[in-house]
Order: sequence, then structure tokens, then C-alpha cells
Amino acid sequence: MMRVGNRLNPSLWWKLSWQLSLVIVAVVAAVIVGLCIWATTVMSPNVAMERKITSLMAGAVARDPQGAFEIRDTPELISLRQQNSELWYVAATLDGASVSYGAVPAPYAELAHLAYLFQDADIRGSVGTNEIASIDNVETVVGEVRILFGGFNDKGWPVLALLADSYPIYISLIAIALPAIFLAVPRIVGRGLAGVSDVARKASEIEPRRYGVRLPVDGIPGEVAPLVTAFNGTLDRLENEFRKRQRFLIDAAHELRTPIAIMQIRIDGMPEGQDRLRLLADVARLAEMAEQLLDFERNDQTTDLDGTVDLVEIARTAVADLAPLAIAAGYQISFESDVENLERRGSPSALPRAISNLVRNAIDHGGNSGTITISVSADGEINVADEGPGIPAEHRELVFEPFYRVTPRSAGAGLGLSLVKQIVANHRGQVSMTSSTTGTQVAIRL
Repeated sequence: MMRVGNRLNPSLWWKLSWQLSLVIVAVVAAVIVGLCIWATTVMSPNVAMERKITSLMAGAVARDPQGAFEIRDTPELISLRQQNSELWYVAATLDGASVSYGAVPAPYAELAHLAYLFQDADIRGSVGTNEIASIDNVETVVGEVRILFGGFNDKGWPVLALLADSYPIYISLIAIALPAIFLAVPRIVGRGLAGVSDVARKASEIEPRRYGVRLPVDGIPGEVAPLVTAFNGTLDRLENEFRKRQRFLIDAAHELRTPIAIMQIRIDGMPEGQDRLRLLADVARLAEMAEQLLDFERNDQTTDLDGTVDLVEIARTAVADLAPLAIAAGYQISFESDVENLERRGSPSALPRAISNLVRNAIDHGGNSGTITISVSADGEINVADEGPGIPAEHRELVFEPFYRVTPRSAGAGLGLSLVKQIVANHRGQVSMTSSTTGTQVAIRL
């Protein structure tokens, strides 16, 4: 079973396995019963009574004080006679001694003295009678006894008798077949659904910003193929719409550069004063937001992920470039590394942006005091830590979402950490955050 939302979805593998196994077991049982029914048309109708009469005779056969062969009137035998008023039988030992009871039909009377010669027989079709007679063999205290009998009012259930007599055959068959059924059927069903499992696994690996990834249609059941094809069509449409949005944002960010540059030139020509400083700060914020938006969208198109980069050099350069900004904002800034250099496969253009964004984020939200520390470990982890007031727990996952800001009125655009997460994801790495009232630390592991 698998849970989806608040509902339990039954496993198709389990459902098909037990239903197919049940069908096969039912077919095997029907074949066994069918064979027994067919056997009743071939074998004697007295087959259901043979076990009963031979059991009674085995307990009734004895020898009298003179050593003669006799059939004692046991309570069970008397009851059988009372239930079957036309019952007759001839019991004979192998030496020819015999005892009879009831009116033996004339066509069978001539066989009575020969009954000891037959071990087992089904006698019917005589012209002189419709009576069906049987001869059966039974082991008794006086040795082997042959019994010729007939005249039952109720011949019982031949099918049940055959099932009871043939149990060594079908029990052995079932004992062999059931393990094979319950082992083979789940395996066959599992192999049939293997393609579906592969498709589900590949669907879970599809990333929003990795274009051209589609689910394979080859090797999956024909009944599931239309669903996969429809899903791939949905991916095509979503990707087309996403590309349109991306082109719009990139074009918009490009177009914003020109009016921002014109505004900055005009403000630079204004007289010195507080208004000029505020306007310059606002224009700088707009320029930074446009550049971050452009970086965010361009990052989807990064193709240089297989370049060779030195993580130590990238972090050291970011510290050198941003140290004046950090010091002007009231921080001390330090750089630490466990190794002199640390090479990895990655984008020489995207990774420096990620590290710079982390340092800028620490400068913007570190409380304008304390030390900002950038460190590189020998196992490829880059940490940027500040000593600011920290980020509340409910915001720590959300800060990596585009345009999310802990304080709505903050100066940032809410794209810095989102761009960091995107770049790290493109490099198949991980980004994590720990924060408390004594500071925040963001770690990148490639």
C-alpha cells in the first residue's frame, strides 16, 4: 500500500498477484472436482458405499468356535441392514468359504461361489436386472475377504467418495502447485510492472529547471503508455510556457538597465544633499534587483558546469571584493581555509556569484556588527557565518524561495539565497542553513 495525501492507494502489484493466484487456485480446484465428477460416470455408483461396507465387514468378520467363517451381527451392520431393506452381500475368503445375506439377484447368484476369485469389480448391464453390483477386497482378522454386494437404497455421494479416496494425488498436486503459483505469479506481475516502476522513479527525478527531460514510453504496458504520453505532452506545454516567462523576465531585466542608467546619470548631476543620496541609494537598489533578476533567469541556461574551479580561490576573491563593503557596514571579515586549493568540476561564472550572494546576504542581515567568516573545508564545504540576530525557524526554509523576504520592507529583492540554491542544485550539491540568536551560518557542499 502507498499513501497519497490522506488516502491509501492499493498496490497494483499486490492486487494483480493475489487475484491471479486465486484464479489459478480456483481453476486447479475446478479441474480436480471436474475429474471426480467425470470419474463417477465411469466408475461404479456404489463407490461411495464401498468404504462404508468394507469398514463394517472388517469389524464383523470372525470365526465361530469350530473355526468356520462367519459374519457377526454387529450393531453397525444391523443398522446398515435396517437402512437398506434390499441390501444383499456375499462375503468369501480366499479358500472359497462364503457367507451371504439378502436376496442375491438371479444374474449375480451364479457369481456368488466365484466371488473369492475377484479382488475388485464393477458389475452392471445384465439383461435380467438393473441392479449394479460391486466386488471389493478387505483385510480382516481371518485374512483377506472378498465381498460381492448391492441393493443400496441411498448410494451416497460418489464425488465426495472419489475426493476422499484420491486425496494423495490432488494434495500432492496442490502442495507442488501452490508455492509455484504464489512465487511465480508475483514475479511475473512484478516484471510486467517493472517499466511502470522505472517511469515513476524517473518522474520523481524531473527537476523544474532541467529542460527536455521526458518519461520513456518503451518497455511499459500498452495500457499505461497513453498516460505517460499525455504526461510528456503536459511537460512540453509547461516547458514552453516557462520559456516564454523566462524570455520576458530576461528582456525586462535588460530593458530596465537603460532607464536605470539614465536616472543615475541625472541624479549624479543634482546638487549635493540628502535627497541626492537617497535617490542614489534607491537607484542602486533598482540596479542590483535588475542584475539579480537577470542572473536568476540566466542561471537556467548555464552550460559550463564541467569546468575546473578552485573553491578556495573563488571564496578568497569574494572576500577581497566585498571586504570594503562589509567594513563600511560595520563588520569585521575573515577568511579561513583548511587547504591551499581545492578543485571541483563546476561553472566558473555561476559559483562565484553564489559565494558573493552569500557574503552580501550576511552583510545585509548580519546586524551591522560582529565578524563575517568565510571558510572552506577540505571536503569541499564552503561556510559563510555572521553574528547577527539570526533567522526565525519558520523562515529558514522559505528564505531560499524567490522574492521571499523575512522582513517585507527590507532593502533586498529576495533573490540572493534563491539564486544560491539554484546554482548549487545545478551542480548537484546541497545548501543548508543553521541559525540562532547568536548568528546564522549557510553551508554549500559540492
